[in-house]
Amino acid sequence: MNTLIGLLIISVGSFGQSSSYVPINKVKDWSWESFWLVQGLFAWLVFPLLGALLAVPEGSSLGQILSVNPFAALNAVFFGILWGVGGLTFGLSMRYLGVALGQSLALGTCSAFGTLIPPMLPQYFPEAEHMTPVLIVGVAIAIAGIAVIGYAGALKSQTMSEEDKRRAIKDFALKKGLLIAVLAGVMSACFNLGLEAGKPLVVNGMSELFKTLPATLMITCGGFITNAAYCLFQNAKNKTFGDYGKTSLYANNILFCALAGLLWYSQFFGLGMGKSFFEPGSVIMAFSWCILMTLNVTFSNVWGIILKEWKGVSKITIYVLLTGLAILIFSLIYPNL
Repeated sequence: MNTLIGLLIISVGSFGQSSSYVPINKVKDWSWESFWLVQGLFAWLVFPLLGALLAVPEGSSLGQILSVNPFAALNAVFFGILWGVGGLTFGLSMRYLGVALGQSLALGTCSAFGTLIPPMLPQYFPEAEHMTPVLIVGVAIAIAGIAVIGYAGALKSQTMSEEDKRRAIKDFALKKGLLIAVLAGVMSACFNLGLEAGKPLVVNGMSELFKTLPATLMITCGGFITNAAYCLFQNAKNKTFGDYGKTSLYANNILFCALAGLLWYSQFFGLGMGKSFFEPGSVIMAFSWCILMTLNVTFSNVWGIILKEWKGVSKITIYVLLTGLAILIFSLIYPNL
C-alpha cells in the first residue's frame, strides 16, 4: 500500500510538470528568453526555497542544514549548473518539437542516464548494489517505449505537410530539435546526480516527507545560474531587455510564469514525498527517477493530444504512439512484478 501511495504522489507531481508548459502559451508579447528567465525565478528559486523551508526542524534554520556538509551542498550546486544546461535546452526542444515529442525524447534520455549513472559512481553513491538486472531491464523497457514514441514522431514528420507542421508547432524543426532534445536529456540527468550528492544534507528531526528538498534547492540554484546567464545574454543579443519594461503586461505574464514555475517544481516536490513511502534500498527506490521521467513522458503526450499536436497524422502513427505509451505504463509496473 505504501508503494502505491508513493507512486500516486509522484504521479500528481509529474502531471503538474507535464502541464507546466501550458500556462506559457498565455504569456503575451515577451521573447522566449524573457519569459524563460521570469518563470525560472519561480521554478528554480522561489518555490524550491519555500519547499526547503518545510524541511527545517523546529529550532533549526535552513542555513544550519546547508552548513552541515558544505561539500555536499556545493556538489549539488555543481550538478545543478550542469543540469541547467539540460533545463535550458529542454525548453528549446519544446520549441522545435512540441510538448509531446520534445519531452518524450529529452525525458527518455534523462531517464536512462539519471537512473543508471548513480550506481556507477560508488565514490559519490555507495548504493551500487541497486544496479540489479531488474533495474536495468526496467530502464530498458522505459527506453523502448520512448523509442517507439520517437518513431511515432518521425512518422508524424513524414506524413504531415510543412503547413500542418507549422500550424501545430510554430517553430517545428525535426533535426535541430532531435539534437537539442538528446543533449537536454543527457544534461538533465545531472539533477538526479545532484539529489544523490545532496543526501548528507539530511539532519535529525527532519520530516521524511521533505528531506530531499534542501538538496533540491541547491540544484535548482545551480540551474538558475546557467539559465539566467544565457537568458540575459540573449536579451542583450536580441535587444529584448525592453520586455521587462512592459508594465502593462505584468499582471498577466507574471501570473502565468509563476503558475508555470509552480507546476514545474511540483515534480520534484512530489518525487521527494513519494520516495518517503518506498522501502529504503529497494529496487523501486532506485527506479524512482525513471518512474518520474516515464510519467512525465506519458502525461506530456496526453497534453500533446489535447493541444492537437498530433492532428492530421495517419492512424498508423496514432497506433504507434499508443503502443509506446502502453510500453511506458508497463515499465512502471515491471519493478513490482
